[in-house]
Amino acid sequence: MSASGKFVSGGIVAVTAAFGIGVYYAQVYGYYETFSQGDVSLTSLESGQPERIPVTTFEGIDADSSPIRYRACFTTTLSTALLTETFTTLDKSEPRNAPDWFECFDANQIGEDLEARLATAYMGQANYEFGIDRIVAIYDDGRGFVWHQINDCGDKLYDGSQASDNCPERDQ
Repeated sequence: MSASGKFVSGGIVAVTAAFGIGVYYAQVYGYYETFSQGDVSLTSLESGQPERIPVTTFEGIDADSSPIRYRACFTTTLSTALLTETFTTLDKSEPRNAPDWFECFDANQIGEDLEARLATAYMGQANYEFGIDRIVAIYDDGRGFVWHQINDCGDKLYDGSQASDNCPERDQ
């Protein structure tokens, strides 16, 4: 191979590597905003509306690039007995992975603990954004985690099929 061929090949590899690094950085770090203050709400059994619960420590991340990038970690002083008697619990929820650098949120562990009933999942707010529910998991010791999850209306929106009559009107 000639020197100019090696130069062109090396340039292509360098540009490709730089592009790959840029895409990786944008996906894992670039779009996220971190914050240390936030509210946590759970849907009341009585009113059907989200109600704020007391939260002590709070860490969160979010990104404008996707409605399901929200994650938060917090602690609360409310007991599991009070929470389960007052707020809507969920039988099935699936925590979404967070970037590795957001160390307080381990989706695999939270998911395993929900299945083992070591934590309880609650509806934070149905259709927080059209097709997206805010889900909250809380352990008996008060540790809590929040994420967004696509609901049935969102599944229909993204797969292009007809939304059911149970879906709210979509804001355009």
